[in-house]
Amino acid sequence: MRNAALTVSDLSGGLAQTAVTENRPQFHLAAHLRIDGARVFAVYGKGGIGKSTTSSNLSAAFSKLGKRVLQIGCDPKHDSTFTLTKRLIPTVIDILEQVNFHGEELRPEDFVFEGYNGVMCVEAGGPPAGTGCGGYVVGQTVKLLKEHHLLEETDVVVFDVLGDVVCGGFAAPLQYAERALIVTANDFDSIFAMNRIVAAIKASSKNYDVRLGGVIVNRSDGTDQIDRFNAEIGIERIAHFPALDVIRQSRLKKSTLFEMAASPELDGVLREYLRLAQSLLTDGTFYDATPMKDRKIFDFLGFD
Repeated sequence: MRNAALTVSDLSGGLAQTAVTENRPQFHLAAHLRIDGARVFAVYGKGGIGKSTTSSNLSAAFSKLGKRVLQIGCDPKHDSTFTLTKRLIPTVIDILEQVNFHGEELRPEDFVFEGYNGVMCVEAGGPPAGTGCGGYVVGQTVKLLKEHHLLEETDVVVFDVLGDVVCGGFAAPLQYAERALIVTANDFDSIFAMNRIVAAIKASSKNYDVRLGGVIVNRSDGTDQIDRFNAEIGIERIAHFPALDVIRQSRLKKSTLFEMAASPELDGVLREYLRLAQSLLTDGTFYDATPMKDRKIFDFLGFD
């Protein structure tokens, strides 16, 4: 099909359709919404797998390495950052509603809150249940941050994204990220969800700069099933956090792991977070994994 220049924006006001090639629309992110200068990571995984715990402790680890960090929670529950801030902070969407979506009336302190060790925290929130699109909320959040020049002195941005990639809306952070990280456990449901997420990242990489950055194993003492699956599709495990009670306790205490009482097992976890943060800053490795079909993964996983 002949290439055709177009200027069609999506719900977030940030995507422009620039061409149609081989019957597939080609998109780019509007220049005014690009996050320039910062390393941008999007964290995905099955619901309840510990993405917010992982994201918050990873943000804390980046800050321990001297980086200026911004964490953006992309879940309507708006609980991504509460271990960093010790509270449920107001969401961008709620605050925008209060001013009839006139973002120019807001001040940065209305929607950006400082958390542990200087990590800046934002909760995008979400539309009311059954209405609206999560992609719109993410787009509005990035737009507001850009308008207030809050990304210009940021070294690392971490998007903590709701559950599985179930629609284009919640895949929106993939438009901004350079690396997508998947949190999973050593069980069927978590790996099945990971396979779907790999497919979503692969699809997004055709239009955007995002690439698959690897797998973070969480809440699992073993990794045998994950390692089998990773080897089959072409991806690697980049960190492993076992099922330790101190991690559960940290959520109950509304604290990052870096604030918990010292212990030998905690020391190992903190070293792993710091190692992961450092490797993400210095290692440009990414994976061109090929997800399995649902029937194949159903047959592949498990014991004989």
